[in-house]
Amino acid sequence: MSQNIDKIQDHVELFHQPEYQELFENKKANEGMASPEEVAKVAEWTKSWDYREKNFAREALTINPAKACQPLGAILAAVGFEGTLPFVHGSQGCVAYFRTHFTRHFKEPFSGVSSSMTEDAAVFGGLKNMIEGLQNAYSLYQPKMIAVCTTCMAEVIGDDLGSFIGAAKNDGSVPQDFPVPFAHTPSFVGSHITGYDNMLKAVLSNLTEGKKKETTNGKVNFVPGFETYIGNLRELKHLVAAMGVNSTILADNELYLDSPNDGEFKMYQGGTTLEDAADAINAEQTITLQTYPTVKTREYIEKQWGQKTATYRPWGIKATDEFLTALSEITGNPVPAELELERGRAVDAMTDSHAWLHGKTAAIYGDPDLVMGMLQFMLEMGVEPVHVLVNNSNPEFEEEAKALLASSPYGAKATIWGGKDLWHMRSLLFTEPVDFLIGNSYGKYLWRDTKIPLIRIGYPIFDRHHLHRYSTIGYNGAINLLNWIVNALFEEIDRNTNIPSKTDISFDLVR
Repeated sequence: MSQNIDKIQDHVELFHQPEYQELFENKKANEGMASPEEVAKVAEWTKSWDYREKNFAREALTINPAKACQPLGAILAAVGFEGTLPFVHGSQGCVAYFRTHFTRHFKEPFSGVSSSMTEDAAVFGGLKNMIEGLQNAYSLYQPKMIAVCTTCMAEVIGDDLGSFIGAAKNDGSVPQDFPVPFAHTPSFVGSHITGYDNMLKAVLSNLTEGKKKETTNGKVNFVPGFETYIGNLRELKHLVAAMGVNSTILADNELYLDSPNDGEFKMYQGGTTLEDAADAINAEQTITLQTYPTVKTREYIEKQWGQKTATYRPWGIKATDEFLTALSEITGNPVPAELELERGRAVDAMTDSHAWLHGKTAAIYGDPDLVMGMLQFMLEMGVEPVHVLVNNSNPEFEEEAKALLASSPYGAKATIWGGKDLWHMRSLLFTEPVDFLIGNSYGKYLWRDTKIPLIRIGYPIFDRHHLHRYSTIGYNGAINLLNWIVNALFEEIDRNTNIPSKTDISFDLVR
């Protein structure tokens, strides 16, 4: 047995073994694959302007869209509340995908259950699955709240969550007063940020019903949005505490997604307490850090709670200044010396690296708010965005992005590509190359093809560890962004100047 264990090889080496290479060659022959020369010829054509025009003319096909579906965002919002179990009304395969997606990014277990709908439920409806599923989830996992969302199957056949959950309570699956917020989250509409918004609104409307008081609680609510950088939640708490703001973080999944390894598994870690969430209706106001995953939630808070809302994206120096100024106006407290020191450090670091970034061209893709935040930072550094691609775009985002780009001379080269995918980005990079690309792990295939350096900022990041633990907001976040970008460019310079006596003229020790 020990000898067999010693022979186990990592897949990186395994598939280079002779038996696998022979298998691959046989596969090519059996499938009638084109000759290497023909493959190379077509591959070269796909780099041309001619192919780009055909690529951008396609309508019936999406290739690597750089977005996920609604339920993914819904369950991320759900685990931000104390003792909450996400419940996906749909097939087991869907919830397995969502859990795996988050586990690969955060390197943490992610709990979620499904109603296990199969062919019979697709024909006759999923009421029975809902009744049994809620009963099992409540008795086995003992949550304080179960947050229900849907997948394509349930939406196509028209399952009514409100009616189903009411029937399940009447059947005794869960107590009548047990909170079961629900959101319809069809995967064929919107994206993961839409699902986050729908679920957050559902949770808040459920928990705050009948909790409105005559006076406020003196607090300010903060909503991080579809946030996949745990460091940003910590940075938000740091800034809010330093400014002396009495606050409630809504959908606070920091500890759930970055829990300590203390030898004991806890299914529910941290989260906004249900009591604090219920009392959020009595806050002075609500501030969100992302615009597009909170559209319906902000509208609900303004109309139903009668609260003022505002959005700040504290990416870079100027936007962080504006955020802290707003908090100072709310509290009457001045910005403390601690934060002024952090600001000075960030400005000093940006000054140190400015010469290496000024005038560099960049392409970026990702969610609307992340792209807006990165554009803010890049323009401050004199980086010139060229290709700005957002698959889950909308007219409001594009108008906002164009206004930001127009506010700086460094934004003049940029084009917003809304609704396009990463195969479109490939054509853009080949026909109009840039100095670097910013995006998630899926961009590594673009890097491989185009040789343009990829700087991994966004979600998901599967092929690098621990980047999600850092912050991208605040003054500390600005230093992290600067670090990732400038050092990636230094690595590229070294790779291009590492042949002795040929390219090593600038293989310098000091940068």
